[in-house]
Amino acid sequence: HSLCGFSETYAALCDYNGIGCKEEVQWDVDTIYHSQDNREFNLLDFSHLDSRDLAVIVASMAYNTWFTKLYCKDMRIGSEVVDQVLHTVSKSSSLEELTLENAGLKSDFPQKMATALSENPASVIHSLNLAHNTLDNQGAGCLSLFLLSLCQPMQNMYLFLAQPNCLVHLDLSGTDCTVDMLFGALLRGCCADLSYLNLSKNCFSHRKVRETLPVFRQFFSSAFSLTHVNLSSMKFPPDTLRALFLGLSSNPHISDLHLDISGCELRSAGAGVLQELFPRVGCISTLDISDNGLDADLLGVIPAFSRHPSLKHLLLGKNFNIKGRVLDEILQKLVHLVQEEECALQSLSLADSRLRSRGTVLVNALGSNTCLCKVDLSGNCLEDAGAKMLSKALQINTTLRNVTWDRNNTTAMGFQDVARALEHNFTMQYMPIPLSDVTQAYRSAPEKTEQALTKIQRALLRNNQTQRFSQKQALRLHQGLVTSTSEQVMERLCVRVQQQVCVLRGSEEGEELQAARQVLKEARNSRALYPSLCELAHVLSVDGPVRQRLDSLSGELAKAADKELQVIVESMVALCRELCPMSSSAAERLNPPLSSVSERVSVPRSTIRSALLERAAQDIDRALEEVKLSVVSYLTNSIVDQILQELYTTHKTLVLTHCALTLTYTVHLPVVPAAPGVPDKDTIAIKKRSGRTRRIRPVSTRLSLGDDPTSSPPPAPSSNSAPLSRSPSFEDLSTLPTHGAPLRHVTHVRPRPPRRHSRGQVPLDTVRHLCPLGLSNMLSSSVHGLVWIRLLELA
Repeated sequence: HSLCGFSETYAALCDYNGIGCKEEVQWDVDTIYHSQDNREFNLLDFSHLDSRDLAVIVASMAYNTWFTKLYCKDMRIGSEVVDQVLHTVSKSSSLEELTLENAGLKSDFPQKMATALSENPASVIHSLNLAHNTLDNQGAGCLSLFLLSLCQPMQNMYLFLAQPNCLVHLDLSGTDCTVDMLFGALLRGCCADLSYLNLSKNCFSHRKVRETLPVFRQFFSSAFSLTHVNLSSMKFPPDTLRALFLGLSSNPHISDLHLDISGCELRSAGAGVLQELFPRVGCISTLDISDNGLDADLLGVIPAFSRHPSLKHLLLGKNFNIKGRVLDEILQKLVHLVQEEECALQSLSLADSRLRSRGTVLVNALGSNTCLCKVDLSGNCLEDAGAKMLSKALQINTTLRNVTWDRNNTTAMGFQDVARALEHNFTMQYMPIPLSDVTQAYRSAPEKTEQALTKIQRALLRNNQTQRFSQKQALRLHQGLVTSTSEQVMERLCVRVQQQVCVLRGSEEGEELQAARQVLKEARNSRALYPSLCELAHVLSVDGPVRQRLDSLSGELAKAADKELQVIVESMVALCRELCPMSSSAAERLNPPLSSVSERVSVPRSTIRSALLERAAQDIDRALEEVKLSVVSYLTNSIVDQILQELYTTHKTLVLTHCALTLTYTVHLPVVPAAPGVPDKDTIAIKKRSGRTRRIRPVSTRLSLGDDPTSSPPPAPSSNSAPLSRSPSFEDLSTLPTHGAPLRHVTHVRPRPPRRHSRGQVPLDTVRHLCPLGLSNMLSSSVHGLVWIRLLELA
């Protein structure tokens, strides 16, 4: 039988013990277990049966070779079942794993278990789970001694690891082995093929750690195939961490390494090593440094991750046990990290960091982020304010695919905000149900919570089935996040250039005026550049080569499927004739004959066509759309940046031309352009534009002060800072009011200190510095008086 006669054995034992045979047991085993190729017998599947029935079921496993695992968790079993479990252990030669967790075992069970194991020399059990049972020390000691007698000494394992081997996966977590003493053996025998190494929950021999550091470093510099290293949950000496990074930085063979050093008590000493050496390690793609007590030291650690070419996944949770201004600065550094154009991060985890309302700064920045695909913000007590910021971010973000949000004290109102945002988001695909927050919210507002969760799940299901991110939505996002700021700068520069063109209109038509008119024309045309490029890409893709190729390919695939099906059916008929020739000959006389089956079966053409043009075409179109939008954005940004630079240069040229003409015919001084080295606001705007960064949504005024009402405001910039840092950017100017009450500084009501120095005249050196190159001598000799008045106004 397919399950090695389990049903027959069970029926015989039922008859022998005088109890009724349960057909449902036979049906479940023969149908469900067999169809799933399941070799783990779970007593929970039959928890509704009596203890005697369960005892017979377990006894049937003693003589069955199909099942290799027996599982029972959180279900109390009677003495009859326990006796049959021990009988099965003493007889079975195929049982490999036994789990009796929280099964109500008596205190003497370990001693009986040791006896049963000793009676079975053919036992192959390698996994035994007796957790959450009340066991006495004597029985546990007997079982432990027996198990130790079966194991090879640790020294033998060291000898095996030290010899050249093909070991790929090594997991020694929680085995109380000395980690640093193990690397000598790993260096000699496991450098070639070992890819997975888990040594978590062990310890270092602190007395000999310095002696083993060279071996530790040499192993990580010599390993060829490492992809996953887990050294978490043990105290990690700073020198060992330094040796680890130095070894990895000098290893040219490995890449995309997952390094887990969470819970290693790194603190300030480890933070210094991270800050110094991590930028040199180019092979790490996933770094887990959560729960290391870094806290305020993150101020220096986070910049070490900046522009790291290979770091894609970063886990920083449980490292924010700080408050006030330091926490704000750390969060601002995180925002800057994920907003950098060269940032390679794809996922960021800040789980269980308890950031509270200050964490909304980071949530707020997710809207304009273009690199992160996965974010874990659970366990931060962000409340409904954080959920609202998340909803605003989801409405404009097109890269996030996975957001984990739980244990944030979110109510039904917060879930409703997220649900409304997901109705307009077509890229988010996975958001685990926040069980903790949902449980609390359901108690106070069950209907609203259920409605919000239904909308969230419906939106996620829609996004996993089809991608309907439209070009119009992409255009609106581009205009809102990128274009609006550049248009403001361009509008100001166009007005300036147009004014200078009007001033010089009566003069001789020169190359400067022609170039200015051409630049103004291109500036006007650039407003239609992005939508025109999007429309062009859409028109050319409606019936493009991809669609045509898929259409023709559907016909070719249909013919290939028919041919393959014909070969298979003919082979089946031939096998039938070979195994049952007489019956096959009789079947040939039927109508239709057996040999004509291959002619009467085929795959429907519509099925293949829909599979290609609906499912495959959607995936291909989605990939093409992403590439096309990135190309359109790149072309638009490049041309707009160049136009802004040309406008600024043209305006400066026209001003100098006007200055020269004015000084020739009149004594009036025109508007003096900005001196070299003193950038104006539009120069700064152009420099910022060249970075092609998207605008970050301003932080809500309600949340900007954080959760500490007594926290002091950030320090004002010093008066001797560089001119560039004091000049307003185009982003700040875009939010200023254009009408209403005049702007006043918050300190305008303070009394002014008495003036101790008399107002002096501007030195002549300042005049020469403020004037354009070559004009200071003419000004000082011809129109000296008028120059002083004008320059004092400008100063």
